[in-house]
Amino acid sequence: MLEKLEPCVVICGHYGAGKTNLTVNLALSAAQAGEAVTVIDMDIVNPYFRTADFRELFREAGVRLIAPVYAGTNLDLPVLPPSVGTAIRGGAGRVLLDVGGDDDGAVALGGFSALLEEQGYSMLYVVNSRREPEPDPREEAELLRRIQAASRLRVTHLVNNTNLGPETTPEVIRGSFPYLEEVSRLTGVPVLGTAAGEGTAPFPEGGEVLPVRIYVKPPWSLS
Repeated sequence: MLEKLEPCVVICGHYGAGKTNLTVNLALSAAQAGEAVTVIDMDIVNPYFRTADFRELFREAGVRLIAPVYAGTNLDLPVLPPSVGTAIRGGAGRVLLDVGGDDDGAVALGGFSALLEEQGYSMLYVVNSRREPEPDPREEAELLRRIQAASRLRVTHLVNNTNLGPETTPEVIRGSFPYLEEVSRLTGVPVLGTAAGEGTAPFPEGGEVLPVRIYVKPPWSLS
């Protein structure tokens, strides 16, 4: 999947869509392929389920992590270090930017929009069509537009991350394809592929499947 994208990849989307888990999987996949990888945790809104929680995993894989100065503490203030701009400007290796959920989280990204435009970027909007009991493609498309406005950047691809946690089946994922197609039609943004948990095989026609491991888990599942 990454080979189709620019070296700088922005990952955005709805709260709970699975952005961070996708970011972790992409980072580890790129590192295993021999790329120099930097992950930038740009979530300065939500202190939960963030890439800064995977410091040790990244360290073992040789992935560099840049996170807000106080990430992981009870002083989790919205302070992004100067190394964010340096990493984007570096021009060497793979840079993944994990952006906070919704348009609120995309505001911080807007400060780097000119630099990203200059360097070139891909921007993935992650979709979990089973996130809401009654999902609405029109609301999804509107959120995508708000994220674009807040970040002053253009979403280049949709990534289907539809899942029900451990209850995800190939049928659940296949059932999400019409939803993604409608969001794509409403926004004009193409679907890059589908992230599917290990052991799940949707094999969508005409689309790429990215096998993913579930690294981001709710606290109650860890006890």
